[in-house]
Amino acid sequence: MTHAKLKAGEVAGTYHVTSPVTETDIITMAKRFARRKLAKGRKITQPSQAFEHLQLLLQDYVYEVFSVLFLDSQHRVIRFEELFRGTIDAASVYPREVLKAALAYNAAAVILVHNHPSGDPEPSDADRRITERLKEALTLMDIRVIDHVVVGSDGCTSFAEMGYL
Repeated sequence: MTHAKLKAGEVAGTYHVTSPVTETDIITMAKRFARRKLAKGRKITQPSQAFEHLQLLLQDYVYEVFSVLFLDSQHRVIRFEELFRGTIDAASVYPREVLKAALAYNAAAVILVHNHPSGDPEPSDADRRITERLKEALTLMDIRVIDHVVVGSDGCTSFAEMGYL
């Protein structure tokens, strides 16, 4: 796919397709826009602002992926990084590695994110346990866990909105 197929419209955030595109082209373009919305310097005032972008980026994996959105003290994105890959129903997450990355990026806050390949975004008991462990480890270094988002093809579930944080 070439960039020539998409041309900016007169109104901000609108585009014109200048030549025929395939479904794959459209999905590729959408993922590119989603990555841009989670790019360095973007401010996340509400975790729900990132839901649709996270869902687009993570919902198609056939294995679990655990990622972290590292934020500065103003909740601007420092980096969005995939830290762990797992199997169809689990990913091993190591608090030490999450803490190391958060310190390396000088993050003041994080939004934890992982997908459920089954499509069901309902958090499991294991999800709740690892969230508590990560929160404890990160809190020791004054790094806030703003949310843990579980992504499925059926939508996203927010630990913060469910009162789990």
